[in-house]
Amino acid sequence: MLAPSKLFFERTQKNSIYNIQPISNILSVVSHGILSYNRAAKMAHKSIAMSDVQSRRDNVVIPNGGHLHSYANAYFNPRNPMMYKRKDMAETLCVLAISALVLDCAGTIISDGNAASAYSRFYSPQDGIQKLDFCEIYGQWWLDEDSYEQMKRKRIKCAEILVPDVIAYEYIIGAIVVNEQARQELILQGFEKKLLSNQRHFFERPANKSQVEISDLRERQKDNTKSSR
Repeated sequence: MLAPSKLFFERTQKNSIYNIQPISNILSVVSHGILSYNRAAKMAHKSIAMSDVQSRRDNVVIPNGGHLHSYANAYFNPRNPMMYKRKDMAETLCVLAISALVLDCAGTIISDGNAASAYSRFYSPQDGIQKLDFCEIYGQWWLDEDSYEQMKRKRIKCAEILVPDVIAYEYIIGAIVVNEQARQELILQGFEKKLLSNQRHFFERPANKSQVEISDLRERQKDNTKSSR
């Protein structure tokens, strides 16, 4: 049986998962790793969490009995609705690239969508990687003419990897920032791993949002045509 990290690569040809983090927290990340909400709450740190979402997450219990806030979380695709809501903060954020080997860590859980959603389901990495809709997760956008489908697509795009307590710094292989200013700030925070600038990950504001929406709907129609063949 393939290890979850190898199964993930086999399905997606990808070796990384991602965590969205304020650059001001990187000093702590370098020292302590990416912490669960509960552990981070005991330390001085900046949170980009939305209070209403965190209230929902606080009440989520994983099928194995663990509480969602006792897990450090990561995403398969960082260019997701969470990042979109924070696109105006782009210069203060970074996307940490994490080795997919973390999928092999004991106790790791995968959700097939935003873990705070009542519609999301939780799986072992072995089962989850086989069940997840990676075409949707790695899709360009999540817009849809049907409001229910759009809500569903947003949820799926935020599929999560949940690691008990902490994702050790050793698993972090690099970071992505929006520009040179953010890159320099990350270096000042003590980050010494590979650094890339990629504005696309941070949703650079389009010149014409309606054109983006129309383009995405056309892309969705193409996807539907392919899936119906």
